[in-house]
Amino acid sequence: MNETHRGRLTREGIRIHEAADFAGMHRAGALAAQILDEIAEHVFVGQTTAAIDKLIEDRVNASGAKSATIGYKGYQHASCISVNHVVCHGIPGDKVLKDGDILNVDVTVIVDGWFGDTSRMYVAGKLSRKSERLIQVTHDALMKGIEAVRPGNTFGDIGHAIQSYVEAHRMSVVRDFCGHGLGRVFHSPPNVLHYGRAGSGPTLEEGMFFTIEPMVNLGRPETKVLADDWTAVTRDKSLSAQFEHSIGVTASGAEIFTLSPAGKFHPTWE
Repeated sequence: MNETHRGRLTREGIRIHEAADFAGMHRAGALAAQILDEIAEHVFVGQTTAAIDKLIEDRVNASGAKSATIGYKGYQHASCISVNHVVCHGIPGDKVLKDGDILNVDVTVIVDGWFGDTSRMYVAGKLSRKSERLIQVTHDALMKGIEAVRPGNTFGDIGHAIQSYVEAHRMSVVRDFCGHGLGRVFHSPPNVLHYGRAGSGPTLEEGMFFTIEPMVNLGRPETKVLADDWTAVTRDKSLSAQFEHSIGVTASGAEIFTLSPAGKFHPTWE
């Protein structure tokens, strides 16, 4: 069996990786997280999203890794940067950040053939109370989802944990986008829904690798994709936030591959 296709597939097409594969995912995830640590000081009022993306591309290149997004389905940037009511897949450009803007920065790198995929929230200037609450709930919802990961549980348990937490705070979970399997490929089964019924869906097994990346809106969950065919926004123009980790299922729970080396995963780390 060659290195690219080690492990086995479940009946749902989900790859079960070998123990040795965790090390490769940790290297890729650590680089993606390190890059997001390093750009934190470059998110400020007056900065452009294109400038942030250029910093990310430069750091990817300097590390000897590759960007997974440059050239992916025609996309030409090293990150997606989604500001305020942009839910995901925001294209970096000349947009200048204003005081109070919140933004998600999503980076995926390829290190020795392994994909590291993570995103987190940042704020330019002063964080408003409603934005702070949205970011906190979204962050905590991700961690609730990760807490539900253990062999024998189901993907529905992950979605239920996230949805129930978010809706208890009178916010909504986006249905139109989901997490995904990854490893030596960018996207693979399963689709990791951030809502659902406990006990439903495929059963979690040790060796599964996937992302959990809930998108949470202050308003309603509906989204629409703009004419550029990438940028997804909230239909009601309400603020949206997202956090993403790549994880692997272990015998007792989950390993997070994309932990922030400097503890900067949450934007209020200062």
